[in-house]
Amino acid sequence: MPHTEQHLKSSAFITDVVIGMSDGLTVPFALAAGLSGAVANNAIVITAGIAEIVAGCIAMGLGGYLAGRTELEHYQSELKREYDEVERVPEKEKQEVKEIFEEYGIGAQGQHLLAEEMAKDKHKWVDFMMKFELGLEKPDPNRARNSALTIGLAYCVGGLLPLSAYFFTHTPHEGLLVSVVITTISLFVFGYFKSKVTGQAPVAGALKVTMIGLVAAAAAFLIARLVGNV
Repeated sequence: MPHTEQHLKSSAFITDVVIGMSDGLTVPFALAAGLSGAVANNAIVITAGIAEIVAGCIAMGLGGYLAGRTELEHYQSELKREYDEVERVPEKEKQEVKEIFEEYGIGAQGQHLLAEEMAKDKHKWVDFMMKFELGLEKPDPNRARNSALTIGLAYCVGGLLPLSAYFFTHTPHEGLLVSVVITTISLFVFGYFKSKVTGQAPVAGALKVTMIGLVAAAAAFLIARLVGNV
C-alpha cells in the first residue's frame, strides 16, 4: 500500500485568514457589546461597528502588506550578501557548508566532497546557504498583496457576523442577545476548523477561541456600562 504524506499546505494563507478572522470576530463584537451597554439605539451601534470594521480592514490589511514586504526585502538583502560572500570568501563559505553537514553526522571526507560539489554551482550553493545557514525560504513575490487582501477580507467577514444581529433587531439589548448567539457559534466553528487544519485538538481549540472572544466582549460591555453610569 503506497504511503501518502499529509502536510499542511498554503500555511501563509491559513495564517492570514486566522489573523483576520480572529480579530474580526472579537474586536467588532466587543465594541458592539460595549456600546449595547451604553446606548439605546441600534443605529449608533451599526454606525460605530461599520466604521470600526472599515478602519480595522485597512489597518490589518496594511499590517499584512508591510509584513510581506519586509519579509521579501529581508530575503533579497540576505541573498545579495550570500552571493557576495561566495565570490569574496569561497573557502569560508565551504567551511560553513561542512559545519552544516557535520551537524547531520556526515564525516570529514563526506563534508569535503559535498562542499566541493556544492561549490560547482553558485546558484544552488547560495540557495543551500539561504535555507540551511539562515533558515530562509524564498517568499512569494505576491505575498504582501495577497496577505493584505486575505487579512482585510477575513477581518471584514468576521466583523460583519456579530454586527449583523443589530440590523434585524429593535434595541441594542435584543441585538446583543442575538449577536452573542451568532458570534458564539461563529467563534466555535472558526476555532474548530483552525485547530483541525493546524493539527490541534479541534474541540479544545474551538472552546479556547470561543472563550477568548466572549471574555473580550463581556469586558467591553461591563466597562461601557460602568462608564455610562458614572
